[in-house]
Amino acid sequence: MRKALISQLTAYNPYNEQETRDRETILHMLKTQEDIFLRSNLLAHMTASAWVQDFEHRHILMAYHNIYHSWAWLGGHADGNEDLLQVAIKEVREESGIQNVRPVSDNIFSIEVLTVDGHEKKGIYVPSHLHLNVTYLLEADREESVRVKADEDSAVGWFAPQEAVEKSCEPWFRERIYSKLNAKIILLA
Repeated sequence: MRKALISQLTAYNPYNEQETRDRETILHMLKTQEDIFLRSNLLAHMTASAWVQDFEHRHILMAYHNIYHSWAWLGGHADGNEDLLQVAIKEVREESGIQNVRPVSDNIFSIEVLTVDGHEKKGIYVPSHLHLNVTYLLEADREESVRVKADEDSAVGWFAPQEAVEKSCEPWFRERIYSKLNAKIILLA
C-alpha cells in the first residue's frame, strides 16, 4: 500500500505552491520513516481527512473539534492503515454517525502538512508534531441523522460551502485549506 500511495502522490498534480512543497515533504517522510503511519512517530505521522459534500453538492459536513475549539473537516490518524481513503471514510462514519458516505473519486483531492500544537488527549500530553495529510472528496446523505463523537467533538453540522470556511476559528485553515478545497470543487463542476 505504501508504494501505491507514493505512486499516487508522485502522479498527483499540485494545485498550488503549498501542495507542491508539502508533497515533497510527505514523499520524503514516506520514503525514510518506517513508522510514518503510526502515532509512535512523534515527529510526524500520516493522517487522512475528508471534505464531505452532500449528494446535491450544496453543503459541507463539519464537526466542532474540542481540541481546537473550532469547526473543522473530519478525519484522523492512519494508525497503521496505509489505505488512507478507507481511513477518511472510517473517520467520517465515526465522527458524524453518517454511514451512507462514499468517495466522489478514489483519487487524492488535496494534500497538506499540518502543524499540531502540543495538547492533552485523554489526560496524556501529546507533544507538538506534524500531520502529513491526504484529503479525499467524499459525499454523504444529508438526510441521515448525525451523531456527535463526544470524546472528540461537541457538534456536527452541514453548512453552505462559504459558511463552512467562515465557521472555522483557525485563520490558516480558512485561508489555506478550506478555501482551497471549495475552489477545487468548483473546478470539478
